[in-house]
Amino acid sequence: MIVYVVTYIFFWTWLFPACGRVDDDVCTVIVSLDGFRWDYPQMYNTPNLQYIARQGVYATMKPSFPASTFPMHYTLATGLVPDRHGIIDNSFWDTELNIRYAISDSATRNNPAYYGGEPVWVTAQKQGVRTANIYWTGADIPIMGIYPDDYKRWEETPRLSFEQRIDTVMAWLCRSKELRPRLVMLYFEEPDGAGHHYGPASEDTGHMVHALDSLMGVLINRIEQSSMSGRVNLIITSDHGMAETGVERIIRIDDYLKPSWYERIAGGNPSLVFTREGCRDSVLSALAAAAHISAYRKEEIPSHLSYGTNQNIGDVVVIPDCGWQFTNASHSQLGAHGYDPECPEMHVIFYAYGPDFKQSYRHSVIHNTDVYPLLAHLLGIKPAECDGDFEQVKRLLR
Repeated sequence: MIVYVVTYIFFWTWLFPACGRVDDDVCTVIVSLDGFRWDYPQMYNTPNLQYIARQGVYATMKPSFPASTFPMHYTLATGLVPDRHGIIDNSFWDTELNIRYAISDSATRNNPAYYGGEPVWVTAQKQGVRTANIYWTGADIPIMGIYPDDYKRWEETPRLSFEQRIDTVMAWLCRSKELRPRLVMLYFEEPDGAGHHYGPASEDTGHMVHALDSLMGVLINRIEQSSMSGRVNLIITSDHGMAETGVERIIRIDDYLKPSWYERIAGGNPSLVFTREGCRDSVLSALAAAAHISAYRKEEIPSHLSYGTNQNIGDVVVIPDCGWQFTNASHSQLGAHGYDPECPEMHVIFYAYGPDFKQSYRHSVIHNTDVYPLLAHLLGIKPAECDGDFEQVKRLLR
Protein backbone atom coordinates (compact mmCIF):
# COMPACT_ATOMS: atom_id res chain seq x y z
CA MET A 1 0.00 0.00 0.00
CA ILE A 2 2.87 2.36 0.78
CA VAL A 3 4.40 1.69 -2.63
CA TYR A 4 1.07 2.45 -4.28
CA VAL A 5 0.74 5.80 -2.50
CA VAL A 6 4.31 6.85 -3.35
CA THR A 7 3.82 5.85 -6.99
CA TYR A 8 0.51 7.73 -7.13
CA ILE A 9 2.03 10.91 -5.73
CA PHE A 10 4.99 10.70 -8.11
CA PHE A 11 2.69 10.24 -11.11
CA TRP A 12 0.57 13.28 -10.39
CA THR A 13 3.58 15.42 -9.51
CA TRP A 14 5.12 14.51 -12.87
CA LEU A 15 1.87 15.12 -14.77
CA PHE A 16 1.21 18.55 -13.23
CA PRO A 17 4.68 19.98 -12.53
CA ALA A 18 3.38 23.57 -12.34
CA CYS A 19 1.63 22.95 -9.02
CA GLY A 20 3.94 23.32 -6.05
CA ARG A 21 7.24 23.30 -7.94
CA VAL A 22 7.30 26.88 -9.22
CA ASP A 23 9.81 29.28 -7.69
CA ASP A 24 7.68 32.07 -6.27
CA ASP A 25 10.68 34.37 -6.40
CA VAL A 26 10.60 34.32 -10.23
CA CYS A 27 8.48 36.87 -12.12
CA THR A 28 7.13 36.73 -15.65
CA VAL A 29 6.96 39.84 -17.84
CA ILE A 30 5.04 39.58 -21.13
CA VAL A 31 5.36 42.44 -23.62
CA SER A 32 3.11 42.97 -26.64
CA LEU A 33 4.37 45.08 -29.54
CA ASP A 34 1.19 45.76 -31.50
CA GLY A 35 1.36 44.73 -35.16
CA PHE A 36 4.88 43.27 -34.98
CA ARG A 37 4.98 40.86 -37.91
CA TRP A 38 6.92 37.62 -37.58
CA ASP A 39 9.48 38.53 -40.25
CA TYR A 40 10.25 42.09 -39.15
CA PRO A 41 13.47 40.84 -37.46
CA GLN A 42 14.61 39.58 -40.89
CA MET A 43 13.48 42.75 -42.65
CA TYR A 44 14.91 45.25 -40.18
CA ASN A 45 17.65 45.64 -37.58
CA THR A 46 16.64 44.00 -34.27
CA PRO A 47 19.81 43.04 -32.36
CA ASN A 48 18.06 42.81 -29.01
CA LEU A 49 15.48 40.33 -30.22
CA GLN A 50 18.35 38.35 -31.70
CA TYR A 51 20.01 38.44 -28.28
CA ILE A 52 16.89 36.85 -26.77
CA ALA A 53 16.92 34.22 -29.51
CA ARG A 54 20.48 33.28 -28.50
CA GLN A 55 19.74 33.34 -24.79
CA GLY A 56 16.31 31.74 -24.95
CA VAL A 57 13.64 30.64 -27.41
CA TYR A 58 11.93 32.06 -30.45
CA ALA A 59 9.04 30.95 -32.63
CA THR A 60 6.48 32.19 -35.10
CA MET A 61 3.05 32.63 -33.52
CA LYS A 62 -0.21 32.24 -35.41
CA PRO A 63 -3.12 34.50 -34.39
CA SER A 64 -6.76 33.53 -34.10
CA PHE A 65 -9.47 35.10 -36.26
CA PRO A 66 -9.93 37.96 -36.79
CA ALA A 67 -6.32 39.10 -36.45
CA SER A 68 -7.02 42.51 -34.88
CA THR A 69 -5.90 44.28 -31.72
CA PHE A 70 -8.69 43.87 -29.17
CA PRO A 71 -9.74 40.34 -30.18
CA MET A 72 -6.15 39.07 -30.19
CA HIS A 73 -4.99 40.70 -26.96
CA TYR A 74 -8.00 39.31 -25.19
CA THR A 75 -7.31 35.89 -26.71
CA LEU A 76 -3.74 36.07 -25.40
CA ALA A 77 -5.14 36.93 -21.97
CA THR A 78 -7.84 34.24 -21.84
CA GLY A 79 -6.74 31.45 -24.16
CA LEU A 80 -10.16 31.64 -25.86
CA VAL A 81 -10.83 32.41 -29.52
CA PRO A 82 -12.88 35.59 -30.15
CA ASP A 83 -15.96 33.58 -31.08
CA ARG A 84 -16.00 32.33 -27.48
CA HIS A 85 -14.72 35.29 -25.43
CA GLY A 86 -17.02 37.74 -27.20
CA ILE A 87 -14.69 40.47 -28.50
CA ILE A 88 -15.26 39.38 -32.09
CA ASP A 89 -13.65 42.47 -33.66
CA ASN A 90 -12.47 45.96 -32.77
CA SER A 91 -16.05 47.01 -33.48
CA PHE A 92 -19.22 44.95 -33.91
CA TRP A 93 -23.00 45.17 -33.59
CA ASP A 94 -24.58 44.08 -30.30
CA THR A 95 -27.71 42.31 -31.53
CA GLU A 96 -29.30 42.16 -28.07
CA LEU A 97 -28.90 45.80 -27.08
CA ASN A 98 -29.03 47.05 -30.67
CA ILE A 99 -25.93 49.19 -30.24
CA ARG A 100 -22.42 49.24 -31.69
CA TYR A 101 -19.49 48.09 -29.58
CA ALA A 102 -16.34 50.02 -30.48
CA ILE A 103 -12.95 50.30 -28.82
CA SER A 104 -13.21 54.08 -29.27
CA ASP A 105 -16.52 54.25 -27.38
CA SER A 106 -15.85 54.28 -23.64
CA ALA A 107 -19.42 53.25 -22.78
CA THR A 108 -19.10 49.92 -24.59
CA ARG A 109 -15.35 49.43 -24.30
CA ASN A 110 -15.51 49.67 -20.50
CA ASN A 111 -18.54 47.43 -20.06
CA PRO A 112 -17.36 44.16 -18.47
CA ALA A 113 -20.41 42.32 -19.86
CA TYR A 114 -18.67 42.12 -23.25
CA TYR A 115 -15.57 40.37 -21.90
CA GLY A 116 -16.14 36.64 -21.49
CA GLY A 117 -13.69 34.06 -20.27
CA GLU A 118 -11.17 34.53 -17.48
CA PRO A 119 -8.10 36.71 -18.14
CA VAL A 120 -4.87 35.42 -16.70
CA TRP A 121 -4.62 38.28 -14.19
CA VAL A 122 -8.01 37.23 -12.79
CA THR A 123 -6.97 33.57 -12.68
CA ALA A 124 -3.75 34.53 -10.89
CA GLN A 125 -5.30 36.82 -8.31
CA LYS A 126 -8.04 34.32 -7.47
CA GLN A 127 -5.18 31.99 -6.52
CA GLY A 128 -3.20 34.52 -4.51
CA VAL A 129 -0.69 35.62 -7.15
CA ARG A 130 -0.10 39.37 -7.54
CA THR A 131 -0.27 40.91 -11.04
CA ALA A 132 0.41 44.29 -12.65
CA ASN A 133 -0.60 45.62 -16.03
CA ILE A 134 0.04 48.53 -18.38
CA TYR A 135 -2.62 49.04 -21.07
CA TRP A 136 -3.40 45.40 -21.96
CA THR A 137 -6.89 44.96 -23.40
CA GLY A 138 -9.37 44.37 -20.59
CA ALA A 139 -7.01 45.03 -17.69
CA ASP A 140 -8.58 48.40 -16.78
CA ILE A 141 -12.09 46.88 -16.76
CA PRO A 142 -13.56 45.05 -13.72
CA ILE A 143 -13.86 41.62 -15.35
CA MET A 144 -15.49 39.31 -12.79
CA GLY A 145 -15.24 42.37 -10.55
CA ILE A 146 -11.43 42.05 -10.46
CA TYR A 147 -8.64 44.39 -11.55
CA PRO A 148 -4.90 43.65 -11.50
CA ASP A 149 -3.24 44.68 -8.24
CA ASP A 150 -1.50 47.48 -10.16
CA TYR A 151 -2.65 48.79 -13.51
CA LYS A 152 -2.82 51.87 -15.74
CA ARG A 153 -6.00 53.08 -17.41
CA TRP A 154 -5.73 53.59 -21.16
CA GLU A 155 -8.19 56.48 -21.06
CA GLU A 156 -6.19 58.43 -18.49
CA THR A 157 -4.15 61.08 -20.27
CA PRO A 158 -1.41 61.89 -20.78
CA ARG A 159 -0.53 58.24 -21.30
CA LEU A 160 2.80 56.96 -20.14
CA SER A 161 5.53 57.34 -22.73
CA PHE A 162 7.24 54.14 -23.85
CA GLU A 163 10.18 54.94 -21.59
CA GLN A 164 7.91 55.65 -18.61
CA ARG A 165 6.26 52.27 -19.10
CA ILE A 166 9.62 50.55 -18.69
CA ASP A 167 10.37 52.72 -15.63
CA THR A 168 7.05 51.63 -14.11
CA VAL A 169 7.68 47.95 -14.79
CA MET A 170 11.10 48.14 -13.17
CA ALA A 171 9.68 49.94 -10.13
CA TRP A 172 7.19 47.10 -9.72
CA LEU A 173 9.83 44.40 -10.13
CA CYS A 174 12.13 46.00 -7.56
CA ARG A 175 9.55 46.00 -4.78
CA SER A 176 9.82 43.75 -1.75
CA LYS A 177 8.78 40.16 -2.39
CA GLU A 178 5.43 40.62 -0.61
CA LEU A 179 4.40 43.51 -2.90
CA ARG A 180 6.13 42.43 -6.10
CA PRO A 181 3.84 41.27 -8.93
CA ARG A 182 4.74 37.83 -10.26
CA LEU A 183 3.03 38.61 -13.56
CA VAL A 184 3.54 41.89 -15.42
CA MET A 185 1.80 42.57 -18.74
CA LEU A 186 3.02 45.50 -20.84
CA TYR A 187 1.55 46.88 -24.06
CA PHE A 188 3.06 49.14 -26.75
CA GLU A 189 0.79 50.42 -29.54
CA GLU A 190 3.55 50.35 -32.16
CA PRO A 191 4.64 49.35 -34.80
CA ASP A 192 0.95 48.97 -35.68
CA GLY A 193 0.48 52.67 -36.39
CA ALA A 194 3.55 52.83 -38.61
CA GLY A 195 2.53 49.67 -40.45
CA HIS A 196 -0.92 51.05 -41.19
CA HIS A 197 0.27 54.46 -42.27
CA TYR A 198 3.41 53.59 -44.23
CA GLY A 199 2.97 49.90 -44.99
CA PRO A 200 4.96 47.03 -43.48
CA ALA A 201 7.79 47.23 -46.02
CA SER A 202 8.79 50.88 -45.59
CA GLU A 203 11.66 52.89 -44.22
CA ASP A 204 9.43 54.54 -41.59
CA THR A 205 8.14 51.21 -40.31
CA GLY A 206 11.72 49.96 -40.22
CA HIS A 207 12.73 52.94 -38.06
CA MET A 208 9.88 52.18 -35.64
CA VAL A 209 10.78 48.50 -35.46
CA HIS A 210 14.39 49.40 -34.68
CA ALA A 211 13.28 51.93 -32.02
CA LEU A 212 11.12 49.31 -30.32
CA ASP A 213 13.95 46.78 -30.43
CA SER A 214 16.17 49.38 -28.75
CA LEU A 215 13.53 49.84 -26.03
CA MET A 216 13.49 46.09 -25.51
CA GLY A 217 17.27 46.32 -25.13
CA VAL A 218 16.78 48.92 -22.39
CA LEU A 219 14.29 46.64 -20.62
CA ILE A 220 16.61 43.64 -20.91
CA ASN A 221 19.61 45.60 -19.60
CA ARG A 222 17.69 47.07 -16.68
CA ILE A 223 16.37 43.66 -15.66
CA GLU A 224 19.84 42.12 -15.88
CA GLN A 225 21.37 44.98 -13.87
CA SER A 226 18.66 44.89 -11.20
CA SER A 227 18.19 42.85 -8.05
CA MET A 228 15.89 40.60 -10.12
CA SER A 229 18.66 39.50 -12.49
CA GLY A 230 18.23 35.82 -13.31
CA ARG A 231 14.73 35.74 -11.82
CA VAL A 232 12.59 37.14 -14.66
CA ASN A 233 11.02 35.26 -17.53
CA LEU A 234 10.70 37.84 -20.32
CA ILE A 235 8.31 37.16 -23.23
CA ILE A 236 8.06 39.53 -26.21
CA THR A 237 5.24 38.88 -28.65
CA SER A 238 2.44 40.57 -30.59
CA ASP A 239 -1.25 40.42 -31.50
CA HIS A 240 -1.29 40.39 -35.31
CA GLY A 241 0.86 41.04 -38.34
CA MET A 242 0.41 43.50 -41.20
CA ALA A 243 -0.26 43.12 -44.94
CA GLU A 244 0.48 45.55 -47.75
CA THR A 245 -2.66 47.14 -49.13
CA GLY A 246 -3.77 50.31 -50.91
CA VAL A 247 -6.46 51.98 -53.02
CA GLU A 248 -5.89 49.54 -55.85
CA ARG A 249 -6.95 46.69 -53.53
CA ILE A 250 -10.41 47.93 -52.58
CA ILE A 251 -13.60 46.04 -53.42
CA ARG A 252 -16.41 48.55 -53.07
CA ILE A 253 -19.49 47.34 -51.21
CA ASP A 254 -21.86 49.45 -53.30
CA ASP A 255 -20.59 47.84 -56.49
CA TYR A 256 -22.09 44.52 -55.41
CA LEU A 257 -24.73 44.98 -52.70
CA LYS A 258 -28.00 46.89 -52.80
CA PRO A 259 -28.75 48.77 -49.54
CA SER A 260 -32.24 47.23 -49.58
CA TRP A 261 -30.65 43.79 -49.07
CA TYR A 262 -29.15 44.44 -45.63
CA GLU A 263 -29.88 46.16 -42.33
CA ARG A 264 -26.26 47.05 -41.63
CA ILE A 265 -22.66 46.02 -42.19
CA ALA A 266 -20.62 45.85 -38.99
CA GLY A 267 -16.93 45.41 -38.31
CA GLY A 268 -14.28 46.18 -40.87
CA ASN A 269 -12.11 43.23 -41.74
CA PRO A 270 -14.00 40.88 -41.79
CA SER A 271 -17.29 42.56 -42.70
CA LEU A 272 -20.38 41.22 -40.91
CA VAL A 273 -23.49 41.66 -43.05
CA PHE A 274 -26.86 41.60 -41.29
CA THR A 275 -29.26 40.85 -44.13
CA ARG A 276 -32.92 41.74 -44.43
CA GLU A 277 -35.37 38.88 -44.34
CA GLY A 278 -35.23 36.82 -47.50
CA CYS A 279 -32.16 38.63 -48.87
CA ARG A 280 -29.27 36.50 -47.69
CA ASP A 281 -29.15 34.45 -50.90
CA SER A 282 -29.14 37.65 -52.96
CA VAL A 283 -26.19 38.96 -50.97
CA LEU A 284 -24.26 35.70 -51.35
CA SER A 285 -25.01 35.44 -55.06
CA ALA A 286 -23.84 39.00 -55.71
CA LEU A 287 -20.65 38.58 -53.71
CA ALA A 288 -19.83 35.33 -55.51
CA ALA A 289 -19.08 37.48 -58.56
CA ALA A 290 -16.51 39.59 -56.70
CA ALA A 291 -12.84 38.72 -56.98
CA HIS A 292 -10.51 38.67 -53.95
CA ILE A 293 -13.19 38.07 -51.32
CA SER A 294 -14.93 35.04 -49.82
CA ALA A 295 -18.46 35.31 -48.46
CA TYR A 296 -19.96 32.70 -46.14
CA ARG A 297 -23.18 32.03 -44.35
CA LYS A 298 -22.51 32.47 -40.66
CA GLU A 299 -23.03 28.77 -40.03
CA GLU A 300 -20.76 27.70 -42.92
CA ILE A 301 -17.56 29.60 -42.11
CA PRO A 302 -14.49 27.32 -42.54
CA SER A 303 -13.82 25.40 -39.33
CA HIS A 304 -10.18 26.50 -39.03
CA LEU A 305 -11.38 30.05 -38.35
CA SER A 306 -13.38 28.98 -35.23
CA TYR A 307 -15.83 31.78 -35.98
CA GLY A 308 -19.57 31.91 -36.48
CA THR A 309 -21.36 30.79 -33.33
CA ASN A 310 -21.35 34.12 -31.50
CA GLN A 311 -24.72 35.87 -31.54
CA ASN A 312 -23.17 39.15 -32.72
CA ILE A 313 -21.75 37.74 -35.96
CA GLY A 314 -23.77 38.76 -39.03
CA ASP A 315 -25.76 36.48 -41.33
CA VAL A 316 -23.03 36.75 -43.97
CA VAL A 317 -19.32 37.08 -43.19
CA VAL A 318 -17.12 38.63 -45.90
CA ILE A 319 -13.41 37.84 -45.68
CA PRO A 320 -11.12 39.59 -48.17
CA ASP A 321 -7.98 37.97 -49.51
CA CYS A 322 -4.87 39.05 -47.64
CA GLY A 323 -4.13 42.68 -48.49
CA TRP A 324 -7.57 43.42 -49.95
CA GLN A 325 -10.39 45.43 -48.35
CA PHE A 326 -14.18 45.28 -48.67
CA THR A 327 -15.34 48.84 -48.04
CA ASN A 328 -17.03 51.91 -49.46
CA ALA A 329 -14.13 54.11 -48.43
CA SER A 330 -12.42 55.91 -51.30
CA HIS A 331 -9.04 55.94 -49.54
CA SER A 332 -6.93 53.28 -47.94
CA GLN A 333 -4.04 52.95 -45.55
CA LEU A 334 -0.94 51.16 -46.79
CA GLY A 335 -1.17 48.35 -44.26
CA ALA A 336 -4.07 46.29 -42.93
CA HIS A 337 -4.78 43.20 -40.81
CA GLY A 338 -7.71 41.08 -39.65
CA TYR A 339 -7.24 38.43 -42.32
CA ASP A 340 -7.33 34.63 -42.22
CA PRO A 341 -4.63 33.50 -39.73
CA GLU A 342 -3.28 31.13 -42.38
CA CYS A 343 -2.02 34.24 -44.19
CA PRO A 344 1.72 34.45 -43.31
CA GLU A 345 1.55 38.24 -43.12
CA MET A 346 -0.71 37.86 -40.06
CA HIS A 347 1.83 35.80 -38.10
CA VAL A 348 3.78 37.44 -35.29
CA ILE A 349 6.93 37.15 -33.21
CA PHE A 350 7.38 35.11 -30.04
CA TYR A 351 10.68 35.55 -28.17
CA ALA A 352 11.32 34.50 -24.58
CA TYR A 353 14.18 33.92 -22.19
CA GLY A 354 14.70 33.50 -18.48
CA PRO A 355 15.18 30.78 -15.87
CA ASP A 356 12.27 28.64 -17.12
CA PHE A 357 13.04 28.74 -20.85
CA LYS A 358 15.47 26.71 -22.92
CA GLN A 359 18.52 28.36 -24.43
CA SER A 360 19.07 28.87 -28.17
CA TYR A 361 15.96 26.92 -29.01
CA ARG A 362 14.04 27.45 -32.24
CA HIS A 363 10.44 26.29 -32.19
CA SER A 364 8.38 26.22 -35.38
CA VAL A 365 4.86 27.58 -34.93
CA ILE A 366 2.71 28.09 -31.82
CA HIS A 367 -0.85 29.38 -31.54
CA ASN A 368 -1.82 32.45 -29.56
CA THR A 369 -4.42 30.51 -27.55
CA ASP A 370 -1.51 28.55 -26.02
CA VAL A 371 -0.03 31.63 -24.32
CA TYR A 372 -2.62 31.57 -21.51
CA PRO A 373 -1.83 28.02 -20.35
CA LEU A 374 1.90 28.79 -20.73
CA LEU A 375 1.57 31.79 -18.39
CA ALA A 376 -0.47 29.70 -15.95
CA HIS A 377 2.31 27.10 -15.91
CA LEU A 378 5.01 29.71 -15.30
CA LEU A 379 2.99 31.13 -12.40
CA GLY A 380 2.12 27.74 -10.94
CA ILE A 381 -1.63 28.34 -11.08
CA LYS A 382 -4.49 26.22 -12.33
CA PRO A 383 -5.78 27.61 -15.67
CA ALA A 384 -9.45 28.19 -16.38
CA GLU A 385 -11.09 26.40 -19.29
CA CYS A 386 -9.64 27.64 -22.56
CA ASP A 387 -8.92 26.72 -26.19
CA GLY A 388 -5.17 26.57 -25.62
CA ASP A 389 -3.04 23.49 -25.11
CA PHE A 390 0.02 23.57 -22.86
CA GLU A 391 1.35 20.46 -24.59
CA GLN A 392 1.96 22.60 -27.70
CA VAL A 393 4.33 24.96 -25.90
CA LYS A 394 5.96 22.94 -23.11
CA ARG A 395 8.96 22.18 -25.38
CA LEU A 396 9.92 25.83 -24.98
CA LEU A 397 10.69 25.19 -21.32
CA ARG A 398 13.72 23.68 -19.64
